[in-house]
Amino acid sequence: MSTAPAPIKAKMRLGDLVFSRSALFAGSMILVTLAAVAIFLVVQSIPALFATNEDASILPTNFWEYVGPLVFGTIWAAALALLMAVPVSIGIALFISHYAPRRLASVLGYVVDLLAAVPSVVFGLWGIGVLAPAIVPFYAWLNENLGWIPLFAGDVTATGRTILTAAVVLAVMVLPIMTAICREVFLQTPVLHEEAALALGATRWEMIRMAVLPFGRPGIISASVLGLGRALGETMAVAMVLSASHVITFELLTSVNPTTIAANIALSFPEAYALNVNVLIATGLILFIVTFAVNAIARWIVDRRKEFSGAN
Repeated sequence: MSTAPAPIKAKMRLGDLVFSRSALFAGSMILVTLAAVAIFLVVQSIPALFATNEDASILPTNFWEYVGPLVFGTIWAAALALLMAVPVSIGIALFISHYAPRRLASVLGYVVDLLAAVPSVVFGLWGIGVLAPAIVPFYAWLNENLGWIPLFAGDVTATGRTILTAAVVLAVMVLPIMTAICREVFLQTPVLHEEAALALGATRWEMIRMAVLPFGRPGIISASVLGLGRALGETMAVAMVLSASHVITFELLTSVNPTTIAANIALSFPEAYALNVNVLIATGLILFIVTFAVNAIARWIVDRRKEFSGAN
């Protein structure tokens, strides 16, 4: 009985060896950097987690009472931004992928990708200098006609620097990445599915509703979660636009607004000292955990559908 010959191993060339080791080193550095950031945040945050206002002047009573309104403001602003950005991004992506002429679609796609490169401070300047003053009459109209809804109740601010204005700026900032992902997903819809729907007498909108949107649902969800992750961590635009207080409130049009973790760190860190610095780092740890969880969820949603490669 003859035995199978031993497999022949190809000789590793120097270039292949250098490339494989370099790729392994680069991939490992991602994990090392992430672990280093996490360890730094945890070590620096431990003294603040059990501190009181006697230890750190920035605390009202304890750390958890301090970070609670910040977590609320972070999630509230990001959720409002996502609520406005998702329908618009889907509409723009559908127009580029299925309605616009090819030449116009390529130009619009380039413009959308270019918007992602605009610095956040520019969006902040636009929000505080253009959007906030211009939107005050609309806020007054909302308060006058829909003031019976708790979201639009209270005294309307005269500056326009509210949590809703900050959410609009965040929505504009997350729009490019969400639109780009949705566009790539919609373009990957099997042509046979679209042609089959049209051959059966469906209109273009019915074809999109029956073929394109169901196929792109995982991509839409992942784009939304990635946009949420960007909105959660935004700093300068929110710090510049929002007139913030350390409160928990759902009112959108008043001068009393919750702030976000990132904006609070940016505004408070220059004057922080001693244990106050650790308190701010601890709030950064909370933001790190929330953002990491959001992006992990997005990755998991994308990986659920292996044939979808638009965001892989």
